[in-house]
Amino acid sequence: MTLDHLPWHRPAAYDDRPCVRDERTELTYRAFGERVEAAAEHFARQGVGRGSVVAVMLANRVELLVAIMAAWRLGAAATPVNPTFTAAEAGHQVSDSGAILVIDGDNVADLPTTPAGTLPPARTASGDLALLVYTSGSTGRPKGVMLDHGNIEAMITSMGEAIAIGPDDHCLLVLPLFHVNAICVSFLTPMSAGAQLSVLGRFHPVEFLRAVEALRPTYFSAVPTIYSHLVALPAEVRPDTSSVRFAICGAAPAPPELFAAVEERFGFPLVEGYGLSEGTCASTCNPVDGPRKPGTVGPALPGQLVAIMAPDGTLVADGERGEVVIKGANVMRGYLNRPEATAEALGDGWLHTGDVGILDEDGYLRIVDRIKDLIIRGGENIYPKEIENVLHTAPEVLEAAVVGGPDPVYGEVVVAFVSLRPGSAIDAETLLARCRAELTKIKVPVALHVLDALPKNPVGKIDKPALRARLSGA
Repeated sequence: MTLDHLPWHRPAAYDDRPCVRDERTELTYRAFGERVEAAAEHFARQGVGRGSVVAVMLANRVELLVAIMAAWRLGAAATPVNPTFTAAEAGHQVSDSGAILVIDGDNVADLPTTPAGTLPPARTASGDLALLVYTSGSTGRPKGVMLDHGNIEAMITSMGEAIAIGPDDHCLLVLPLFHVNAICVSFLTPMSAGAQLSVLGRFHPVEFLRAVEALRPTYFSAVPTIYSHLVALPAEVRPDTSSVRFAICGAAPAPPELFAAVEERFGFPLVEGYGLSEGTCASTCNPVDGPRKPGTVGPALPGQLVAIMAPDGTLVADGERGEVVIKGANVMRGYLNRPEATAEALGDGWLHTGDVGILDEDGYLRIVDRIKDLIIRGGENIYPKEIENVLHTAPEVLEAAVVGGPDPVYGEVVVAFVSLRPGSAIDAETLLARCRAELTKIKVPVALHVLDALPKNPVGKIDKPALRARLSGA
């Protein structure tokens, strides 16, 4: 099976085309392949071979991508580690994954750049383990999601078809490369088409827009927080974004108002996608060139099946609420050394997402909320996303998060947290009045806290466990 995301399978016609760049380095496909070969020779001398695992703990840079592919060149897997992790957090991932080599800021400079031609031909197969991506661990110690090359090829084929990526495209990568979204959507999908990739080391709103003007990308993928910061810039900031034919928003829910604000201000369509690391990143996406339905995350991507399941395991009809479940060649092999968790997620042949959703008559998915985020107030089920959407209609609100707070009478009550756009001001009572006008009484927060910024987990999602801990005094 040909694995088009691997540089040694790249057609010779692409050899001299621009491939990847960061602030330090710019490489053609030929030069990138040589870097991969040289690094793989170096890894082999360190004992890396088929079935090994290499941990890559680097900030966004070209060498991170080289290291991942060098592991694949040898039939090994890579586990990307958040470079901001503490020693304990990184130690858990390195130990749990069984990594025999760690590439980090201390030894990345040791990677050679010129190959000696000492390696035998590559023997990477579809069933070989490619990535161990660790979940954020909001409900316990992070688990290693096992993704093989077949999963990855299915994902980039599905995504590439959905967003029509070709050799003339150019992706601007700003999301952290320890997350599968950045690896698959921003790196491997354009590479499989012979397109270009520009890697940014960090996100800053003004610097990001300067990069768009200077590099002229055709698309990028980001999280809602990034788009919120972009639309919050002063009105006089008017960059030339005419090269961008679309942008993708994912990883966390976003209100429809944010999509409208981005499109109105910057002039390109913003499409919302949905997926999990366990599904190799994405399973649905609003079409770039077809009908986009605000408030939905679009229909299933090509080659995938998305359905809604009742608690008894039956699939429900369009318009009915239940758990979102997924099938496809993109679905993970399982969790590393976690047979019980694997059985819980995959035991009936479906990937159970833990998300509550509804499919409409056209197959477009609307995410109602996370099952684990459900607030049960005196026996009544309350979905935080509905309340967050109301709070987001206030133009002063940058971000909103609703969680359940402990209560001796009802068990849980609704508590909201918001952060405001720069230069904006609004008090808690005004926002609560908005909630009272649009929500039934039990859904109105008993308290609303205005914070300078909402806490985030390592992939940029709002950290609701931290907010719950704040309320419980933990």
